[in-house]
Amino acid sequence: MPNKQKYLLYILLVWALIFLVHLDLIYVNIMEARNFITAREMVTADHWILTTMNAEARYEKPPLPTWLTALSGMTFGFTSLFGMRLPAVLVTLLLLFTFYRFLPKLKLSLKHSFLATLILGSSFYIIFMGRNGQWDIFTHSFMMVAIYFLWNFLSSEKNLFKNAIFGAIFFGFSFMSKGPVSLYALLLPFLIAYGSIYGFHGIKKKWKPFLVFLLLAVAISGWWFIYVRFADPVSFMEITSRETIRWTNYNVRPFYYYWSFFTQSGIWTIPAFVALLYPYMKSRVSNKKAYKFALLWTLSAVILLSIIPEKKSRYLLPVLIPMALNTGFYIEYLFRCFKTLEKKEKWVVYFIHGLIAVIGLAFPVAGYFLLELEGHWFWYISASIVLAAMGVALLYFLKKQKYPPVFYLTVAFICGIMVFGFPLSDALLNNPKFRNFGELREMAEAKNFQVYEYNAETPEIIWEYGKPIPKLHKEDLPLPSEERFGIILQEKDSAFIDTLKRDYEVLSSKRYDLNYVNPKADGYKNRLIRQFYLLQKKD
Repeated sequence: MPNKQKYLLYILLVWALIFLVHLDLIYVNIMEARNFITAREMVTADHWILTTMNAEARYEKPPLPTWLTALSGMTFGFTSLFGMRLPAVLVTLLLLFTFYRFLPKLKLSLKHSFLATLILGSSFYIIFMGRNGQWDIFTHSFMMVAIYFLWNFLSSEKNLFKNAIFGAIFFGFSFMSKGPVSLYALLLPFLIAYGSIYGFHGIKKKWKPFLVFLLLAVAISGWWFIYVRFADPVSFMEITSRETIRWTNYNVRPFYYYWSFFTQSGIWTIPAFVALLYPYMKSRVSNKKAYKFALLWTLSAVILLSIIPEKKSRYLLPVLIPMALNTGFYIEYLFRCFKTLEKKEKWVVYFIHGLIAVIGLAFPVAGYFLLELEGHWFWYISASIVLAAMGVALLYFLKKQKYPPVFYLTVAFICGIMVFGFPLSDALLNNPKFRNFGELREMAEAKNFQVYEYNAETPEIIWEYGKPIPKLHKEDLPLPSEERFGIILQEKDSAFIDTLKRDYEVLSSKRYDLNYVNPKADGYKNRLIRQFYLLQKKD
């Protein structure tokens, strides 16, 4: 089998082990809940264009990923977390495939491209976002495809209109996933790096296909915004104004907040840092021009993101793409030269992979004492055997100074964690007071009453409830007209029920707690708790 196909099969295998396995294991987070609710209401309420969350306008994000998730929900059912997260997993595969195909265009070997793709696919934040129903992975994956075709357009005289059209289509898909985020954080840094290292030679002669690119990209990117602006102008302008303010006043961090960006690659943190050291790397890389391009692309993305006042760790996701390319130069260097390195260079490698080996060897003991293993013995024993065996193998090949097996074992270590260790996360979810809001919906449907929420809105609760929950606002509170209805409210607002007791009888009450973690754990959130009251009007 040719190396090209063989490498693709290995990438597919690593992708499946890291991203597909146990996809429905972790509970839905707040961002996922917002997106999944919108996808569900597309189908149940036919809100495919004028998107909603809890039956209210939600135009903060364009709808392409939501459409894909809604279609997956229709296929697998909206109670299937595997189905709801599958589109994000598939678009991650698109990212890895495109990245692998892109790197040879920089005159890098197929093996170099393969190594860098494995780094990208096993980087922490790529794993986190690729297994999550959030839209960041969509916008950057589609933009990476656009960059692939734009590279062809900029570097060649062949197939100009084809590359312009496909580049525009995927540019539009990226914009329709999360607006201009990837344009700013991935494409603009790419253009800066490309122009600085390779130059925009002959671009004037390509003005006709470039005009086609611009017109098609604008049409695909902008039609939904224009439609919503005229179909629901009040809500659109209110949401747009609120989002604009958030970019300058919400989660404001200092300029240097992102300077530890290389840590987001997880297991590749130290190799990623070493690869950023230009004075060290410039004489060691196999292609200095391509290395300078990768380094400038990475640093440009970090600087541009640092300029924006609003900062969150997940906004660094696009940086991991060029950084994987950049890190690949260091790994490829170790493949070629590890045995002949001086001791002062080797200690970094021994430290990185030796630490991973120690973690694998320590897992059986640490897991036994730290985890609640009742009902999880199969996964504990399996993970212990696999990770400890990999730890031994890592130490063996480090001693033999054979770096290729060490690298592949490190990738396999991540796969082993995802396949055998990840199910043990369930051993940390032990809230004895847990009660899901799906139970409340079943009771409401059985006893035929409507549930309202007082003065709050929590996406995870609405998602688990299974349909919109009308809100009763504190500022403007007309009580429901029904003779009997339910109210959920935060425990701090329970005194509100006392104001109703003159006119209403409390038929029953229950406490609902959607926290999966123990009340003593750091991740326990009061906002996931509600007190429920069933009220009936007195005669």
